[in-house]
Amino acid sequence: MEQLILALGWAGLYGPMALGAIGSIIGCAIAGQAAIGALLETESGHGRFIGLSAMPSSQSIYGIVVMFTLQRPVTLATSAGLFSVGILAGVALLLSAVYQGNCCASAINSAKSKPEIFGLSIAPAAIVEGFGVFAFIFALVIAGNIPAQ
Repeated sequence: MEQLILALGWAGLYGPMALGAIGSIIGCAIAGQAAIGALLETESGHGRFIGLSAMPSSQSIYGIVVMFTLQRPVTLATSAGLFSVGILAGVALLLSAVYQGNCCASAINSAKSKPEIFGLSIAPAAIVEGFGVFAFIFALVIAGNIPAQ
């Protein structure tokens, strides 16, 4: 049983980075596919579509920071906290990135037909980013309460 508890602690250490990266991969792929479609249908403004398709990548960065913040020896005393904070933050970052990719794809699809709404169309993606930031910040705060040994 102790080995399982320790393994879960290690999963919690790596979880925020891995899950954040998985979400970023999916979110950027969703938005990137929309951007490529927009390139075929528009004559200009391609840079903003490509730039917007990279927006979900920020969750990988948040996951890396959480992973480094959680760095401490994995013991029976720390494993539960590492697993809980790491995995829950990672799942929140994964979902944030995927849904942000959907929002970015919608913004790209809307703005290719009506370029003047581009700025407004990215607001939902920014709101979703905000929830990813909440998960990131609260993981950092809670991580401070996990024992160092």
